[in-house]
Amino acid sequence: MITDIEEERELARRARSGDEPAAEQLVTANLRFVIAYVKRYQGHGLDLNDLVAIGNEGLWRATRKFDPERGVKFISYAVWWVRQAVLKALAEQTRTVRFPINQNASVVRFARAQGMLAQELGRTPTDAELATALQQPVEEIRKARQLFVTEVSLDAPIEGGDASSATLGERLSTHELSKIESRADEILRREFIDRLFR
Repeated sequence: MITDIEEERELARRARSGDEPAAEQLVTANLRFVIAYVKRYQGHGLDLNDLVAIGNEGLWRATRKFDPERGVKFISYAVWWVRQAVLKALAEQTRTVRFPINQNASVVRFARAQGMLAQELGRTPTDAELATALQQPVEEIRKARQLFVTEVSLDAPIEGGDASSATLGERLSTHELSKIESRADEILRREFIDRLFR
């Protein structure tokens, strides 16, 4: 355990110059912080053990980069590296799955038809109605629907799935919601105009 700031600075100097035991002592002394810090990222695609391991990688990297002469505590500097390592791992874990181009075209047609029919009918169209409009078998419509989901409830929980979880609607500010609504209105207007001039 590191007892004072001078001991931390000395360890940091040695760690920066390649002294592995000094770096290990810095990492070990700050391991509790990493565990507490990465817990906030649980439920986003990686389990706690993975998050701790990734956070420790960030901590190790910080030992090589930290300049103790700047008068900042090591952990104040290291938190940035821990956060970057975790966010990068989460981003890589949750990348969007892309589907083939031929399926992409059918999804675009499906989305366009669903939007126009929904506006025309005042409700979400059935698979049979979409199949008729697109002149495709109902099975193709079902496949397209599986690839493209257009409805997201603002009341659905987004964190743990229980009743006490925050909802998407609670997370979005009024400004963000108005931007989304404006964008949706613009898309509907364009689709309506496109339909008129076909």
